[in-house]
Amino acid sequence: MTPTPVSASEAKQMLDSGVHVIFVDARNPVAWGQASNKLPGAIRIPADEVNQHLRELPSDGTVVTYCT
Repeated sequence: MTPTPVSASEAKQMLDSGVHVIFVDARNPVAWGQASNKLPGAIRIPADEVNQHLRELPSDGTVVTYCT
């Protein structure tokens, strides 16, 4: 898996074109808990734990990891 930067508009284009996108919210627990906006359906894995959970992510789509 090779990480590639993706803008919000590029992620939207993927969704609009039918690409199966898996969103991973990588905010730490404090930032996530204080956030008023949370993407429905996103998988929550803190950034410092993403590598430990790669095998748990679905392999049938494009993974987009984001944080604030």
